Amino acid sequence: MLDTGENTAQKENTQEEMRTLYETSMRGPQEDNIFKGKVININGDTVIVDVGLKSEGKLSLGEFTDKSGEAKVEVGDEVEVMVVGREREFGLLILSKQKVDAIRTWQKIEKALEEGNAVEGDIASEVKGGFLVDIGISAFLPISQVDVKPVKNPASFVGRHLKFKVIKSNKRKGNVIVSRRMLMEEEREAKKQEFWKNVKKDQVMYGFVRNITDYGAFVDLGGVDGFLYLNEITWGRITHPKEYLRIGDEVKVKIAEIDQEKERVSVSMKQLKADPWLKIEEKYPVQSKVRGKVVGIVDYGVFVELEQGVEGLLHVTEMSWDRRLKNPHKMVNKGDWIDLVILNIDQERKRISLGMKQLLQDPWDELEEQYPPGSILKGKVKNLTDFGLFVGIGNGIDGLIHMSEISWSRRKKAVSEMYKKGTFVEALVLNIDKEQKKFSLSLKRLKEDPWKGLSERHRVKDVVEGYVTSITDFGAFVEIEEGIEGLIHLSEMEDLQGRNPADVYKVDDPVRVVILNIDEKDKRIGLSVKALKRSEDAPVSESLPQQESAFSTLGDILEPAMNRDNQDKNA
Repeated sequence: MLDTGENTAQKENTQEEMRTLYETSMRGPQEDNIFKGKVININGDTVIVDVGLKSEGKLSLGEFTDKSGEAKVEVGDEVEVMVVGREREFGLLILSKQKVDAIRTWQKIEKALEEGNAVEGDIASEVKGGFLVDIGISAFLPISQVDVKPVKNPASFVGRHLKFKVIKSNKRKGNVIVSRRMLMEEEREAKKQEFWKNVKKDQVMYGFVRNITDYGAFVDLGGVDGFLYLNEITWGRITHPKEYLRIGDEVKVKIAEIDQEKERVSVSMKQLKADPWLKIEEKYPVQSKVRGKVVGIVDYGVFVELEQGVEGLLHVTEMSWDRRLKNPHKMVNKGDWIDLVILNIDQERKRISLGMKQLLQDPWDELEEQYPPGSILKGKVKNLTDFGLFVGIGNGIDGLIHMSEISWSRRKKAVSEMYKKGTFVEALVLNIDKEQKKFSLSLKRLKEDPWKGLSERHRVKDVVEGYVTSITDFGAFVEIEEGIEGLIHLSEMEDLQGRNPADVYKVDDPVRVVILNIDEKDKRIGLSVKALKRSEDAPVSESLPQQESAFSTLGDILEPAMNRDNQDKNA
């Protein structure tokens, strides 16, 4: 069969294409050796691609695997390949996709370096001085270029997919150096400029807590850090920002202050909510009952949170009707919820006074009804003092028995010698002062006044024994029985020979005396030592002085002198 002209032309075209493929396969990996082809078959580990030159090519399925090792190719996919040779047996072209990928990667790197664009990649591993980053080829990331702040845990970056800036490349040596820090600084500076261009006071923004100090927190607002002062975090009680914030938290804030010149901005979280003190008197009327949480305990009382930002003070004196309570810890613990009464509100100073005892019955209201003056009660000795003793009757109420109400006697005996703590005593109720919270009792008045019937027990001229109770310049007082004192006047003492009475007598010294006179009505007794001495030589009646009876009380001595002073003043 003879060839036609058409057949001759087809043969010439085929030969030309074959010559082109051969010449192409002999070239190195250049741009003009790259073809776009279409996957027409996948047979086992071989992928068949039609490159459009009336010939098909093949390449390994492995050139299509991703980082997970899975092949990502399907029939019909368009791919870029490079002719690297021809198979002798079947005449198929031998293709490479990876070499094309390498060319494209370097093109991307060189363009990124020239134009300052970012490239993406995975931090593959940690090496000396930094990391290896897979950006299509292996690039080096110095440790100093990882972040804008020092890296404390390098291992935490391995495996992360991030953006980088190409700062140096050498295609011939296959070296590339990248920086994440430079990209972050550029992005931060752009955000910073945008921030100062648009920021306004009272603007509400979202940010991330970047750092925390004892006095506040720095919030990243996008290129600019706003400072959140401790007292701007919440209206409530706070001692440290960490009670409310953690690094990395997203927070909603309000722009409180702006200083464009110094490029400083302060923010607030609490100003996003209304001040709880604005209508405090309406919400918490005086004498209303409330419930709150104990948030602080000090020596003088308890701080109670009624709501976030509103605290009141429960003073220790308002915790119990028992005035002996001095330690708030004995009644409440931090975190307790307690019922209270509003006593007072100072809105200007943001202070609320609270009461707890007001919810309880005041035991003093029932005291007078239970123990009216003149009644007798029984109680336990709770405390001993120099001026008397306290007797507890329950409900935190103690009655005071003053020294002068313990005994009719004026002899100076220590209370501790007569009574012991914890013993029970009976006492007479003298007075109840509910306002001052004072309760007066008496022991001695349970006994009859020793002056009553004294003239029946003792007579003038009787010789008696007693104890010195006090000494004055004009004589010495002697107790001849409990509650009965008489005076030995200077004139009735034995010869002092110029000495003072205090040189002769001492308190509690025993003495024997003669009764000179008895005035039961005015409670006076005159005593004499001289008369006792004279009685040894003569009858007592003869030894008594002829003068008027001796003074028997301190008042008798002082009264004339006071009258004279008053006369001098009125003259």
